[in-house]
This record gives sequence, C-alpha cells and structure tokens, in this order.
Amino acid sequence: MTEETCSDLIAAEDVLLFVNAAVTSTGQREFRSEAHRQRLSLDFLHEYVRVNYRTVYAASLALDINDHNAARIVEQLLRTAGEAGEWGQDQKRAEGRLIAARLALLPPQRVYRLFRALRAAKVSNRRTRAILRDWLAARPDLGHDAVKYRDGLKTAARHFHLPLKSATGAGPAAGELGDFLFAPGVRPRYEHGLLDAHRRAHYEQGALYELPFTVAEGFAAKHGVKRSAFVERIAPRMTRHERLRTQRESGADQKGAAVRTDLSVMPLTRLALYALSLPVEERIRRRAELTGALRRAARRAAGAYAGTWGRVAAVLDDSYSSSGSGEKRRRPLGVALGGHFLLEALAAPGSYGAWWTSGRTDPLLVRPHGPTPLGTRLVDALEYAPDRLVIVSDGWDNAPPGLAGEVLRVWRTRLDRERRTTVVHLNPVYDADDFDVRRLAASVPTAGIRDAEDLPALAEIAQFAEGRTGLAELQAYLDRRIENFLHRYEGGGGR
Repeated sequence: MTEETCSDLIAAEDVLLFVNAAVTSTGQREFRSEAHRQRLSLDFLHEYVRVNYRTVYAASLALDINDHNAARIVEQLLRTAGEAGEWGQDQKRAEGRLIAARLALLPPQRVYRLFRALRAAKVSNRRTRAILRDWLAARPDLGHDAVKYRDGLKTAARHFHLPLKSATGAGPAAGELGDFLFAPGVRPRYEHGLLDAHRRAHYEQGALYELPFTVAEGFAAKHGVKRSAFVERIAPRMTRHERLRTQRESGADQKGAAVRTDLSVMPLTRLALYALSLPVEERIRRRAELTGALRRAARRAAGAYAGTWGRVAAVLDDSYSSSGSGEKRRRPLGVALGGHFLLEALAAPGSYGAWWTSGRTDPLLVRPHGPTPLGTRLVDALEYAPDRLVIVSDGWDNAPPGLAGEVLRVWRTRLDRERRTTVVHLNPVYDADDFDVRRLAASVPTAGIRDAEDLPALAEIAQFAEGRTGLAELQAYLDRRIENFLHRYEGGGGR
C-alpha cells in the first residue's frame, strides 16, 4: 500500500468517525456514558474535522445527521467564515448553499437557538446576516414566530439588524411586530390575530385557546385552568407531536375517544417509541391499530426500495441497555422496533426473519430486559441463509463476551468468502470514549443510526467503513448526496 493510499484510507476513516458521531450523538447522556463525556468527545470531533477536512465537514449537512449536529456545523462554519477563503471561492459558495438548505429543514426553535449562540459568540459578519435574513424572509408568518419564539426573533432583529418582514408580505406589519417585541403595552390592540390574542390572554382566559399550545400552557397555569380541561379544549390547535405527547392527559387513549392522534401519518421511529411507552395490556388491546400504523409507516419509509432486498435476516437488541437513558428513553429499542418493520417492508414478500436478543417473537411486546447474547442469535440468523443480515445493537455483546465477533469472523473468513451474504451493523449509541459507535468485528461494516427511517441510506454509507475504500470514493459519494440534497431544496422540495 502506498503512503498516499494509506493516508487516504485514514482520512476516510476520520470522516466516517465524524459522520457516525453526527448521526447518533446529541450530547445527551447514554446508558453507559454521562452527558459531559458525550459533549467533550463531540467537541473534539467537530474541531478536528472542521480544521482538517472543511469541505467534508460542510458536506455533512447533506447527510442524515441529527438536528443537534447540523445546527452545530452551521454555527461553526459561520463562526469561522474567514477560514473558508483558504479553500477558495467555490467552497464559500458551496457552504452558503448547504447552510441555507439545511436551515430550511431544521425546526424553527433550533434555528432561533442558533441565532442566540451566534450572538453570544459575537458573530455578525455580512455572510451570516445574509443567510439569516433569507431564512427569516422565508418564514410563513412572523407574527406566529413573535408569539412562539419571541426571544429568538428579538435577537435576530436587534443583534443582526434583520428586517422584520417575510418575502411574501404575509403576517403583521413591521411596525406592529416592532411594538410587540420591543414596546409591549404601547398599542391598545393589534391587527394581527395572534398578537392581539397574546395581549388579551393576560387578562382574558378564553383568549389563550387562540394561541400556540406551548405559549398557552403558561397562561393556563397563570389563570389556574385545570390541566386535563386545558389539554382537551386546546387539542385542535396542537401540532401532531404535541397531540401525541399529551394524548393520555386528554383521555384520547381511551377507547371511543373523540379526539385521537392519527397514528397512520406518524414517522416510523416516533411511532415505535410511542408504542413502547404504552403498558403491555394496552399494546395487546390496540394490537391491530399499532401494528397497522407501524407497517404503513415502514412502507412509506421504504419507498421505492420496498420488496427489493431479497431474503433478509435481522438481529435486534432488546437487552436491558436498550432502555437508553433518562434523556433518550428507550431510543435504542425504538430504533430496533422501527427497523424491524422497515426491514420487513424492504424484504421480498415472505422472506424476512427477525431474532431478538431476548428470544421474544412478538415485536409489539418487546421491552428492555436481560443480557445481550448477540453471538447465539447471529448463528440462528445465519442459518436462515439470508441475502442480507442487518444487526441493530449498541455493540455490547456480553453473553458470552466477544462471541458475536468470533461468529462473524469465522463466517466471513471460512464459510462465506464469496460474500454471498451482505452483513451490516447499525448502532444507535455513540461511544464517547472511542469517538465512534462500538463495532462487533473488523470485517463487518458499522454505521451509526438515529432514526430507523434512515436505515437504507445508512446501510449504503456503511460500505465505506470496511476500510477498503479511500477518500476519493467517499468524496464522490458525498458529491452525489450534495447534488440530490441541493436539488430538493433549490428545486422547491424543501419544507
């Protein structure tokens, strides 16, 4: 191997380390790692990749990384805008387009939080102001943002000197917005409905039901409104996620309830986490509803890949460590459950088998319990003779320790040298000590995963983790992803 090729492979490994971290870690506590260790590890990786591989660092915005890391990459790129010049004007333009496209995908509360982080870092260069001005102009109703994200919008107007108007002209006049944000009490009333409802809600209980749910919560507490009555009455104004979160409080989980979240439109992983949050008795009672919704969500996520993966076997981790942490409750198990239904949709009809580490066979009743006998389950899954074997686990094989790695090594080096079976390991937990997700065997590609919906794309990128491809091939893959990503946004496909 030449020195150039060797450095190429190391560079590709560095980049994949970062992508795995950016997909899985949110700086929150994990089952085996405290939050401060997660943040420290993530801080190092962001700094290291930004300094050494800035083009790839920016390109990560086009991948399926989580929102926490996407916002952080945008912040770092804007804070170090001067460094982009060293990479040429093309790099500056590419960064600007990627940042704009990713900001359009981020939840608005996270973008407003980014505004505040940039203000704290005293960043207010021309490039930053232009990008944030365009994002603000694309907001559908700044009156809604003024009520729901008041501090963030004030920061944008005051620190970045951004005009308070949208490109469509929708929403309140700039004068009304300015008074609402910086001189409340000056106007006796507002023309914009939400702004006026917010003014009236201070003394009129009925007005709070015209406000967004999170804003109305504070007024309900101030007026002493009983929580269950408040949740039931404001349910029509809730977002889909708010309604799912408070469904139990409003009594909507009860059989025959008038208001119930439409599970058929929920994203797969969120739906899996909701199902796992229910008592076993309720899962059994609502089996047909939950299973049907999970299968429909899985088919939507599979899209054009549905039924194209041939014979598929899955080894899914439902050991005790899949309970996650207080901040990421049951997240690893939710990814495994969502992955189960997605792999069932991807497999050819009647050609899917699943092996849970606990030995359970009913996916709807899984719960975090017991050790992780991955090796034993892998033997069972390989006997199924699959075209693809997918393992969803945090990589802690402990019953007995190391058996899974040995099974995979022997399978790859002795029994399947022709690589008839494609094996991939998807890990939902970031290992802060190793700056990567934990691997089972060197011969098995491993990628981080946060949402089960991303499984097909992550299985594709995992091929680069086998250590046989260099930076040039990885860069070519990233270029394709960037082109598709920007085409969706600039072609009008952004949300």
